[in-house]
Amino acid sequence: MNKIYSPLTETWSELTKRPTQTFEDIESVVKQIFKETQLKGDAALSKYTSLFDGVQVEKTLVSDVEIELAKNQISEELKEAIQFAKSNIYAFHNAQKTEPIEVETTEGVFCWYEKRAIQKVGLYIPGGSAPLFSTVLMLAVPAQIAGCTEIILCTPPQKNGNVSPAILYAASLCGVTKIYKIGGIQAIAAMTIGTETINKVYKIFGPGNQYVTVAKQFASQKGVAIDMPAGPSELLVFADESAIPSFVASDLLSQAEHGTDSQVILVTTSKKTLLDVEIEVYKQLKELARKDIAEIAISHSKLIYIDSDDKALQLINEYAPEHFIICSKNEDFFIKNIVNAGSVFIGNYTPESAGDYASGTNHTLPTNGYSKSYSGVNLDSFLKAITFQKITAKGIQNIGKTIEIMAESEGLQAHKNAVSQRLKVLANE
Repeated sequence: MNKIYSPLTETWSELTKRPTQTFEDIESVVKQIFKETQLKGDAALSKYTSLFDGVQVEKTLVSDVEIELAKNQISEELKEAIQFAKSNIYAFHNAQKTEPIEVETTEGVFCWYEKRAIQKVGLYIPGGSAPLFSTVLMLAVPAQIAGCTEIILCTPPQKNGNVSPAILYAASLCGVTKIYKIGGIQAIAAMTIGTETINKVYKIFGPGNQYVTVAKQFASQKGVAIDMPAGPSELLVFADESAIPSFVASDLLSQAEHGTDSQVILVTTSKKTLLDVEIEVYKQLKELARKDIAEIAISHSKLIYIDSDDKALQLINEYAPEHFIICSKNEDFFIKNIVNAGSVFIGNYTPESAGDYASGTNHTLPTNGYSKSYSGVNLDSFLKAITFQKITAKGIQNIGKTIEIMAESEGLQAHKNAVSQRLKVLANE
């Protein structure tokens, strides 16, 4: 890992760069696949599934029979674990429901807003070497609570042409309406444009690699909303001498094994902790099944020594991590003053893995510094607020003059007239 001691403030922008390709590097590929999907529909999806996933899929829609078979292909132990995790995720997201808010802003002028579900949503679930059935829970559970009427799911097929049984089981448990064996850019294109078999959706959710992230951003230019730009995983840990080095190392590696483009960072005010964590990282790395992947991620990750909590926090807020772990005797300082983070994990016994799977919070979070302006997925991500107003005769009399003056000042005579007409009628009653 790259060790950096007391970096100067002017170097922080370089220090906080992610190891990702630029939009321009990927944009041409994304545009080509979107264009071909629009022109050729399902044929284009089949072509790119064969090209990128190395498998020819005759029917992209997963059948009910396949879903039933999948239920028998996973252990009872895993089923119970998925159900347990779902119950916690449900509890946390269900608690996010809010009641309509109504205000009488002026006598006779009633304004309120209510939330309505986004009717059609598309969930993207990464597959490849690590099919993320946990992401199904994170996206489908709040979609179900919100009341979305159409919840479609796209995920890459495995080499045998099937979808991971655990993904199918989780999807069936959480009210997903249709599941498609399609991944990558072509999945995002299909949900954005629509094909013969896949309906266009109103909003797309889910993490993915850099190609999927750029495809989602491209989808947003074509009138389909997205949850956030959620790309390669990242974790920043702040640890002082109160931290347990083996725990910190295990957390860093838990994110490093996601992919070669993942980034993990340790920020510490203890030089001893820095060195102890580094030793533990390489010790534990040897035992990982995904050692080759984690090793590459670790090679472009950083161990940073900062001489004070204040400076450390400034750097962390500048970096704006997806996941932020606090292992500090001064944890309240970081809890109160962190403003840029997707999700925060506090104390030696709160591993980031808990949020990935079963504590209840959502693991679909903004990466690449986007936590400065985006929230992670939550119940409101699947809802939209509609404002309502009802004005009585007394109400229009109370605010009418104000509207007339403002409309006339802006030169919008018809706006003024819409009020004046009503006031005249009331004046003659």
